[in-house]
Amino acid sequence: MLRLLSGAILGATVAVAAWLLGPLPLLAIAELVLVAAFLELAALAERLHARVPRVPAAAAAMLTCAAVVAPGAPVGVVLMAAFVALAAVVLGSGRSGTDALRDVSVSLLPALYLGLPIGALVATHAEAGREATLLLLLTVVASDTAQYYTGRTFGRRLLAPTVSPKKTVEGAVGGLLFGTATLSLVGAWWLPSVGVAWRLALGLALVSAGIVGDLFESLIKRGAGVKDASSLIPGHGGVLDRIDALLFAAPVYYVFLLYVA
Repeated sequence: MLRLLSGAILGATVAVAAWLLGPLPLLAIAELVLVAAFLELAALAERLHARVPRVPAAAAAMLTCAAVVAPGAPVGVVLMAAFVALAAVVLGSGRSGTDALRDVSVSLLPALYLGLPIGALVATHAEAGREATLLLLLTVVASDTAQYYTGRTFGRRLLAPTVSPKKTVEGAVGGLLFGTATLSLVGAWWLPSVGVAWRLALGLALVSAGIVGDLFESLIKRGAGVKDASSLIPGHGGVLDRIDALLFAAPVYYVFLLYVA
């Protein structure tokens, strides 16, 4: 019951914000979500014996997010500057060898893993509109919900036992079916310029990307020896636990709208 209640409140809040707010207020909220997810990711990284310089790494992720949203902003330049700056910070820390390589890699990860996808989500809202944005969110939620309940009801075969002990093949199939159906059907109104064949293909791609995103976060958590990224959201874990699928699905959706739709 707690999981359903907190999920409903969270979902309704996100939907209302996406429907009523403009790109700039949404970007501000997205940056706050990014910071919360960054703190969880940094804590997981430290459990894996990596040192993350919190302020410069968070700044790099936030600037990357904003650059994706800003028209004509040089995202590549921001990422290159982030790499040079973070490498210099790690160099100054006195770490060497594999420790330094790990620290630089993990410090740059938030810009790629959080900044780019969250920026892509806000950019989708700015460029394609609130309906297209809600369609992505609804597809991911429908897939996640279907995976959870079909997995609990019919799950027998583990999808990736070394990464996630609970995710099943049957749950993934349920997520693929319900998520793809959601995008295909609702997309007839909210993404009318895209034909049904493309909507089906897009739905399959988004749900597949979301499953990979879920497993990727599970891989990090398994390595860190924790079940959830944090206990911030009752019944759901942390921010990363709620947006893990979206972090992989949003870039796919944004690129599709940019170059195919």
